[in-house]
Amino acid sequence: MGYWFTEPHLKVVFPLVLSTSIRGLSTMFYTPKLIMGPMALGPSTVDQFGAKCSKKRAFVVTDEFAERFAAKVVRSIESGGFTTQTWSEALPEAPMENVKECGEAMSQFEPDLIVAVGGGSVIDGAKAAWIHYERPDIGDLGSINPLSQLGLRKKAILAAVPTTSGTGSECTSASVLHDTEAHRKVPIANRDLMPDFAVLIPEFTMTMPPKLTAGTGLDALSHAMDAVATPAANELTDAMSLAAIKMIFQYLPRAYHYGRDREARHRMLIAASIAGIAFGQSGAALTHSFGHALGSLFDIHHGLAVGIFIPYVFQFYHKVSDKYQVICQALEVGGKSREESLAGLVKKVRALFEELNVPLSLKHLGIPADEFDRNMEKLVLYAFEDIDTFFSPRPITTAQCEDIFRYAYEGKDVDF
Repeated sequence: MGYWFTEPHLKVVFPLVLSTSIRGLSTMFYTPKLIMGPMALGPSTVDQFGAKCSKKRAFVVTDEFAERFAAKVVRSIESGGFTTQTWSEALPEAPMENVKECGEAMSQFEPDLIVAVGGGSVIDGAKAAWIHYERPDIGDLGSINPLSQLGLRKKAILAAVPTTSGTGSECTSASVLHDTEAHRKVPIANRDLMPDFAVLIPEFTMTMPPKLTAGTGLDALSHAMDAVATPAANELTDAMSLAAIKMIFQYLPRAYHYGRDREARHRMLIAASIAGIAFGQSGAALTHSFGHALGSLFDIHHGLAVGIFIPYVFQFYHKVSDKYQVICQALEVGGKSREESLAGLVKKVRALFEELNVPLSLKHLGIPADEFDRNMEKLVLYAFEDIDTFFSPRPITTAQCEDIFRYAYEGKDVDF
């Protein structure tokens, strides 16, 4: 299978297109229609679905965990006159073969509304299955790039109802799939993949266990912090990222320790979504390219895999960028110099990790040293080729990739 993000001409074009100077000439900002709150899936919302769906046939994508919430969604949709079918076989990490099965089931039912109810993997998988449904001529999803003309919505629109607070997939035009044969994450991005509706119901996130709460929360934090650092950031993405960062530091510990805290769950759901909007416009960077590689090869939860790299990549960015200073200001992290401010920010991030019982190094994730060394070549290749590496404010070499992996394994501050 070929991957769009390994094509040489795109590697040349993307850093130029995403630069502040070029994007400043013409920037488009995409979001779904957001509907938030305990009553977000009421009659008025279903009426909005119906206004766009003449056949009123809804295909609901979910998984075993979120099936109970999907049942509530189905009842609301059916009350608006929709005929529904629920496909509850979505798998973690959205394996490509599982996504294809979902697309085949969609094609048999022929919906004009697709509703994804679940965490990031469910929503990402529904997006990719949507492509199979609308464009059966595209056999290789890994070849789809941001410039591809998909032409979706000729058959159906997409609504996303998240049951976790982390990926922000309900508000992005990206989908991360898993090539199980290659043991590799395959991110695809295209503006057609932006959901038409994002329905945020905080009660759907209140059953997340503490470990999942922490992992998904760190995913949102990674999105927001990297979205500030990337060269493609702008005033809109900065404002949303900084708001998300402040909310995460304030409410994630509460959601972790007190899972039934309605305010904390509501604020984390909003934080994850606006962080998704921000990074969906300006990109995530090295937290995600390193995290994708680590998660693929060692089966580490996505949020934990990307979050653990936050201190290390910001130390790496520091040599060429001072954008982290606005994060310091938002979090009231002081310092008499750039170095002191960065050290204070890293200390604050690590203090959050400790409160969430999150390891500070790859070694403490339980990865054996010999397995880590044996997989180093693939780790470096996967991180270097990942689309998110294109968004790094500081260009990186393969040798530097390896150094960051080794520093992160030992928990050593990046000093190069």
